[in-house]
Amino acid sequence: MIEGLDRALHATGEPGLPELRRALGTVLAGSASSLRFADEHRLKARVFRLRFDAGQHSQSVVVKRLDPIEAKRNELAAMEWLPAVRLAANGPGLLGASATTDGPWIWHVYQDLGDATLEGREGDAGRVAAAVRLIARIHSRFASHPRIAECRPYGTFGISYFASNVRDALRGLESLRPPTITLSRSREALRDRLLAQLEMLLESVPRRARCLAEWGGPETLLHGDLWTSNTFVLGTPSDFEPRLIDWDRAGVGPMSYDLSTFLLRFSPAQRPWILDLYARSLENQAWRLPSTPHLNLLFETAELARYANCLIWPALAIANEGAGWGFAALAEVEQWFGTLEPVLAVEPTACAEARRAAVGARSCDWR
Repeated sequence: MIEGLDRALHATGEPGLPELRRALGTVLAGSASSLRFADEHRLKARVFRLRFDAGQHSQSVVVKRLDPIEAKRNELAAMEWLPAVRLAANGPGLLGASATTDGPWIWHVYQDLGDATLEGREGDAGRVAAAVRLIARIHSRFASHPRIAECRPYGTFGISYFASNVRDALRGLESLRPPTITLSRSREALRDRLLAQLEMLLESVPRRARCLAEWGGPETLLHGDLWTSNTFVLGTPSDFEPRLIDWDRAGVGPMSYDLSTFLLRFSPAQRPWILDLYARSLENQAWRLPSTPHLNLLFETAELARYANCLIWPALAIANEGAGWGFAALAEVEQWFGTLEPVLAVEPTACAEARRAAVGARSCDWR
């Protein structure tokens, strides 16, 4: 019995606390008998660090509330997918799980990896290199692995992801008309500008499909949300131990999808050496990286797919609930479109020539 466990998250209003506390009791059952709940700290929405005292020592865990699909992705990544390619120790450190009875949620209990995230440490070359090598190992080991078939039902990030997001965003924005809703002139103009952007993206689908088919490399297991905040590098006496957490959006797709997300967390000056190390760390010649202009096409397609996805939900919230915040969200995404730049620096002439060769007279660019 853990003293004071009934106080854990008591004031948060989180659902499923009895089930979470039972899971904690199981996870911590091997600890000292004097274990006592000490304090809690919210890390982000639905994620908390819980600390327990045992005499002169303390230990902590991280608990996270997920929807069933997110939970399943994390469980499979931790317990099946990463172990299948001998990388179990580089996963999120899942210790236990419990379903709630008062809502469709799953609580996960994880090892507390402390403050070893790469976010804020992007200039630490040693830690970055350790993370890059791990990402390359995951990508290359799954590139020819039969378990890709098991990963696919949980999400795909190829050209179908791009096209479906663009079409869904178009439908959502098209619904923002009378009689569903009456907009001010400025909001009508915002909607129409975004619709024009999306129409250009929709026209580019066949050409982007050819880009991915020719240069995208093999399908692999993707983390799906490869920010430096989800990348941890723990220090050991002799080396670094990289870990990837938050596999909520894992799925199958081209390596460039994860790679673009990761590279964009770093300054343009850092990206070439990170990409070079990634390419050298791929095993079994899993993917021969194409030229810089071609890589930029792949990265651009991944980023624009994410932008389109971010338009869908505010548009639906406006149409279904009249959510005022949705217009600010739409305006923010429009700014992303306007400031999108190539991930990798390239000479303008070389870029133009590569685009013409890749897609004919008309560019793949969304502009």
